[in-house]
Amino acid sequence: MQSPALNFSPRGLYIGGQWVSPHEGDSFASINPSNMEKLADVPSANEADVDRAVKAAKKAFSEWSRVPLKERARCLKLLADRVEQNADELALFDAVDSGNAIVGMRGDMIWTAEWLRYCAGLVTEIKGETFSQEARHLNLTRRQPFGVVAKINPFNHPFRFCAEKAAAPLAAGNTVVIKGSEQAPLSSLRLGELCEGIFPPGVVNIITGDGKVGSALVRHPDVRRIGFVGSVPTGRAIAKEAAADLKRVSLELGGKNPIIILPDADPRKAAQAAIKGMNMNRQGQSCSSTSRVFVHASLHKVVSEELVKLAEALPVGPPWLKQNELGPIVSERQFERVMGFIASAKAEGAKLLTGGGKPSDPSLAGGLFISPTVFDQVTPAMRIGREEIFGPVMSIMPWDDYDDMLARVNGVEYGLTAALVTNDLAKAMETAERIEAGYVWINSHGRYIGAPYGGWKQSGIGEEECFDEILSYTQVKNINMRW
Repeated sequence: MQSPALNFSPRGLYIGGQWVSPHEGDSFASINPSNMEKLADVPSANEADVDRAVKAAKKAFSEWSRVPLKERARCLKLLADRVEQNADELALFDAVDSGNAIVGMRGDMIWTAEWLRYCAGLVTEIKGETFSQEARHLNLTRRQPFGVVAKINPFNHPFRFCAEKAAAPLAAGNTVVIKGSEQAPLSSLRLGELCEGIFPPGVVNIITGDGKVGSALVRHPDVRRIGFVGSVPTGRAIAKEAAADLKRVSLELGGKNPIIILPDADPRKAAQAAIKGMNMNRQGQSCSSTSRVFVHASLHKVVSEELVKLAEALPVGPPWLKQNELGPIVSERQFERVMGFIASAKAEGAKLLTGGGKPSDPSLAGGLFISPTVFDQVTPAMRIGREEIFGPVMSIMPWDDYDDMLARVNGVEYGLTAALVTNDLAKAMETAERIEAGYVWINSHGRYIGAPYGGWKQSGIGEEECFDEILSYTQVKNINMRW
């Protein structure tokens, strides 16, 4: 299949306000997962390049941290304007490079612009407190930035996470070194071009490369604050490396999220909620996807049948075409991983209701497409019942005992999100209180800027997408004065 031309060629690594070649001149290919064709050669950084980027950020920090708050806000608003002006192009970049549906990627650009303006509007709210203890005495606190912040991002929201996750550190007066996803790196480098002429040189630095680059960034002695979005194993590795120097870390990690359908729910609406919660426009490659469907036994048959109908009706195809909701898996490695989970589910006795392999459409044979997949009679002992798949695979888990169901819901290492479908408000609130997760939907789905988002247990450390995220990029200093 022929993909649209992106008309973009990476100019290098974005360091100190300039485009520079990698220290050793290495590169890697960015591959279109829809047809496995090479999109571009992407610069591959090494430890020396990481050092260059951090030094540039450290040098810029002394100026940026003293920039008036209104000027910081102005820069963030200007970037928001540029994101909006280039939204269609950026969405196309991410659709072709990552395989995510272009409609969802267009939504990412809208969210990014809104978040940049949200952070810009709150720069003057980064305040301390005063305490009057006695006469001729004043105790006050100030919030000051850390310095150089490292941001390491995944592939499922390539541009959004690069721009969004930099906004809070920048608003707080930090400088940033961003490592874009190696699976979908193009739009992260395009962000560098959008930043040109807005931020002083070195305030925003963008590098690309493999996991070794991220590790070097975490270990660099001049990086004092780290933000990571990605898998639990990588998050643990980052936390371990950062602990050697007691660096402050925030982690938004994986999930094995449940959607609980209580017996009073409308079964067809519940099935629709389950499909929507799977984020199929990213092929289920989302940490918030509600992949475990806990449906009450009385609704099991109707919900299962409806889920199959909805899954089979999802349009699968080239993600740059607006009518398609499901594109390809991002990489061969991830494709094989998802297919491995499907094979293990069959071997362990789960009942395959639909999907389970590549679509029958011959035009999609050359890409990494997997049909929406639904398994029934899944138990917590099965791999698909307890491990994060990061693919378009749903597991139906019938229940009839409420307490036993909640024990199974909470019986995984993750605790990111959960969803409920019910008209019983009292039961909804009781269930929401008992679920071990940081974000719970009741008869809804989606996130809102300003509402804290963060995981419990192995799903993360810290809250994002709210004012607390901005504050987390500041350090509190207490000044105790007598006169």
